[in-house]
Amino acid sequence: MACVLAFGTTAATAAPTSSDTAYPGGVPSWAQPANNEGAAAADTTVEGEIYFQLRDLRGAKALATAVSTPGNRSYGQWLSPAQWIGRYSPTQKSYDSVLTYLKDQGLVITGTPESRLFVVFRGTVAQLNATFNAELHNYDFKGTTVVGPSKAPTLPASIAAPVAGVSVDQGSLLTHPNYATPDGGTQPTPQARHTQPPAPTAACSNYFGQHSDTVPSAYGKTSYPTYVCGYTPHQIQSAYGKGDLTKTGHGRPAADGRGQTVAIIDAYASPTMLSDINTYSATYGLPQMDGHSYLQIVPDPSEFVDQDLCGGPSGWQPEQALDVASVHGTAPAAKILYVGGFNCGGGLDVAMSKILDHKLANIVSNSYGNLGEALPADVILGEVNIQLQAAGEGIGLYFSSGDSGDEAANLGYTSPDFPASSPWVTAVGGTSLAVSKKGTYMFETGWGSVRDQIVDGAYVSALPGAEFRGGAGGGVSAVFAQPTYQKGVVPRSLSLGQRVVPDISSLADPYTGYVIGISPINNDSTLTTDPFTIQTYGGTSLAAPLSAGQMAVAQQVSGKTLGFANPVIYSTSRQQRGTFTDVVSPRRQQALAFTSPSTGNQYLVSMNLDTSLTTTKGYDNVTGIGSMNYGFALAISRHGR
Repeated sequence: MACVLAFGTTAATAAPTSSDTAYPGGVPSWAQPANNEGAAAADTTVEGEIYFQLRDLRGAKALATAVSTPGNRSYGQWLSPAQWIGRYSPTQKSYDSVLTYLKDQGLVITGTPESRLFVVFRGTVAQLNATFNAELHNYDFKGTTVVGPSKAPTLPASIAAPVAGVSVDQGSLLTHPNYATPDGGTQPTPQARHTQPPAPTAACSNYFGQHSDTVPSAYGKTSYPTYVCGYTPHQIQSAYGKGDLTKTGHGRPAADGRGQTVAIIDAYASPTMLSDINTYSATYGLPQMDGHSYLQIVPDPSEFVDQDLCGGPSGWQPEQALDVASVHGTAPAAKILYVGGFNCGGGLDVAMSKILDHKLANIVSNSYGNLGEALPADVILGEVNIQLQAAGEGIGLYFSSGDSGDEAANLGYTSPDFPASSPWVTAVGGTSLAVSKKGTYMFETGWGSVRDQIVDGAYVSALPGAEFRGGAGGGVSAVFAQPTYQKGVVPRSLSLGQRVVPDISSLADPYTGYVIGISPINNDSTLTTDPFTIQTYGGTSLAAPLSAGQMAVAQQVSGKTLGFANPVIYSTSRQQRGTFTDVVSPRRQQALAFTSPSTGNQYLVSMNLDTSLTTTKGYDNVTGIGSMNYGFALAISRHGR
């Protein structure tokens, strides 16, 4: 369906001894002499990961394609975890030989999944240099100092045969959640404390167009709607057509996700998640959750590591709260399984494998990503193997596409974010959504917000302004070839033969965002929290779990399991065009008036301006084939059966 393309590095590599096997794909693209800050301190602790070869990589890809493609005689005939592991994972003997070697070098093993696809370990720079001969240095990567190899890591040839790649750098610890707030980059000001939803004010609206504000002339108008305080779960359900699935007739079950389990993966864990979601549910009329409907598999806080680079529990807590509230809001009766990583690197792989190795869910929402595809080739190869296991077992992985548009401002070149760019996951882009007073769908645009401050009755700069405040990630992969399912839907002039992101989209704009409930962590060491508050969030971190929840409802209503959904998503979009919303550029420039709750500054926020990415009729690199809704999710789940 698609393959990982080789891409080189510019770091110098030294020839290994004749008894060693080198892994040049373990050198990150940022480990260049121009970024080199000198040898890393010998006592610095660094996480590493070794990825293993599949015994039949071609067969694993063929299986993942066959069981996911409508019309194939193997469609839906997934393997059990034990069957997949028995057929494709490395042997226990070859896996143990590498583990023994690592332990003999004094390294601490922190992750050994039952699939045997990888091993996560930790050691000092001195230990890793001795083990892998990688000469670890400090490098500046876009303003952050990270440790990486100055030459290709090596392993003794006697144990190297089953190893596909070696990672001994800190680049994966820059994995970040993809949430956004109206003030952008700052924690939102609480809109109400305890159990009260936000009250309508002239500063923001509880539905699109409830209030307007006078602004200097812009796009031929002097009045624009104020930004949305945050849509409620019932507004999202209504706007995205949940009511169409609950109409009476022929004993149709309630469309609430009953009988389905959606897994959520993030780093660390909120100490108040269950109580927060229940206070939130009481506020917005959702069912209460308990130890049967909300389950967690999380490390003990004493096991949390790499908090400085990862952002700590307080940096990831809003993500968990947003994910849980989004899934519960769209699929109120579905079970939620939260699996937390001990960090944002190898810990996320361990969390994923806990789900896949026992098939604890068949829908997994992942609202995080890397900075573009700036990861070593070995890491991407190892991650793809994990994704192939998911597809072969009939598990759909939904990844947020990112919140920085085409990433050119961060990387100096355009790039979609990985893992969303993988052809084996469903990448979810973002929209700005207008919901009426009655809860009906008004319109959507692509999410791309540009802000212009208003001072003394005038704009600070020429419209639309120069302050980009976030937009859906997307674009053309430099790593992956175009998958078969995108051919005939994604224009050749856009793809140039490569994978294009995203696949689908949903609400992401924080200025038309979603309300969540959270008791914010105020100390990452003690995990103490402030009182419960209602806050507004957006980002493709919102879009991914909203889509996952809708898919759960569709599986419930149809009685069908989707698994890896991309082939059927694109097939359905071709054959049933009326079932999804094609997001196009509006005829007239849309904008919102925004008054910052934290500073009082006034802005005009121009919409649908997402860096070099643009919305257009048909497939586009902001919203994919279009916006997800309950009807489209149901059409997908029924298609090809």
